[in-house]
Amino acid sequence: MIHVVLYQPAIPPNTGNIARQCVGMNAHLHIVGPTKFEITDTNAKRAGLDYWEDLTITLHDDEDAFLTWLGDRVPYLVTKFGEMRFDQPAYEDGDVLIFGNENTGLPENWREKYAKTCIYVPIPGPVRSYNLANTAAIVLTQASLKAGLLDKHVLE
Repeated sequence: MIHVVLYQPAIPPNTGNIARQCVGMNAHLHIVGPTKFEITDTNAKRAGLDYWEDLTITLHDDEDAFLTWLGDRVPYLVTKFGEMRFDQPAYEDGDVLIFGNENTGLPENWREKYAKTCIYVPIPGPVRSYNLANTAAIVLTQASLKAGLLDKHVLE
């Protein structure tokens, strides 16, 4: 199972869309607080549709609580400041993908600490960044494929 971490997300529909993606890919969603909204926010729930009950989710009150959970794991930080393209790591089951806040990104001290595992999604066109939910879908899909976690396809 891949762990998807949202650092202090600010936009409820992004969180809802990422939650739905996590359910579909059997990923574990972690939310590092504080957030600008309640997870029960209507917009987040609407974007996640009726999949919330199937979501594996952990809410971390703050950075310290999350870092305690992280322990000695070495996460991949998804940031435009990364030096390794998102499709280059040899992802494995249990890897941790951390995505920053939509407005402020990830803390600089985290980017410095994990500089060797900062990854990016190429932006060849004239945009500053991609939507968080789209970026999470791109990276989670790639990580899950490389980790061999998408061999099963279920239609209900």
